[in-house]
Amino acid sequence: MSITFSPIINVEELLKIQDSIILIDARAGANTFENYQKEHLKYARYIDLNRDLAAIPENPANGGRHPLPSSEDFSKTLSSLGISPSDHVVVYDDKNGSNFAARFWWMMRAVGHEKIQVLNGGYQAAIQVGFPTNSGIEIFEKTAYPSHEWKLLLADIDEVEKARKNDQNIVIDVRDKNRYDGLVEPLDLIAGHIPGAVNVPLTENLDENGFFKPADELAEKYKIVLKDIKAENTIVHCGSGVTACHTLLAMDYAGLPIPKLYAGSWSEWSRNDREMATQQTE
Repeated sequence: MSITFSPIINVEELLKIQDSIILIDARAGANTFENYQKEHLKYARYIDLNRDLAAIPENPANGGRHPLPSSEDFSKTLSSLGISPSDHVVVYDDKNGSNFAARFWWMMRAVGHEKIQVLNGGYQAAIQVGFPTNSGIEIFEKTAYPSHEWKLLLADIDEVEKARKNDQNIVIDVRDKNRYDGLVEPLDLIAGHIPGAVNVPLTENLDENGFFKPADELAEKYKIVLKDIKAENTIVHCGSGVTACHTLLAMDYAGLPIPKLYAGSWSEWSRNDREMATQQTE
């Protein structure tokens, strides 16, 4: 599924259309709802990763720390946010899309929603240009968003196992190099990476100011990484299937087909007695 509607929007454009869109606040960190209530971009509606964008299991070995909810449950979430299929939706976070905004973008695209964009530069960029803010909770009418099966490509743990051993496939790990190398692991039980996976940190999608690099530059970069491997043979993962969506967003912005998302990611792989590697063991 290639882009027909740019997945990235700059704040200058957002200012011009702010009265004709639905804004979604997907900021991360501690006390997110309290922070939203203190201040958010005017009219933005709040979304929560654990409640709205994941189906948290009792044991992360079953799908990782942030498995996708069912597409039916996500449609209920969109309904509760007052979103209709024809709406133009813009989502922002405070990490330039690398936290929850890109995950929300991917999920919306996966149910067939085309008019969904991530704010380039996020919350900070909007504040810097004087985008109006509000406090409290926004009031809006709920809708009935129709349910659709996921339309974007997904991979499970067994497919990743096969792909990592096949030269016609590529598995991309978007985590920081220190996590990939097994030097640190702040979130999961074991440090390291999936053997055979290549490390392309998502931070490389951004320039020195924290904005997405130009689409043509990203296209050139990922064409070199992929080496003509098709999207259906490309699997992208991270720690729990959230920040991987940042790279899927960057690829879509670059005009490339969106590869498969391994939502379980390292948090599932490392808990299932699968082969693991570090910089020292490869």
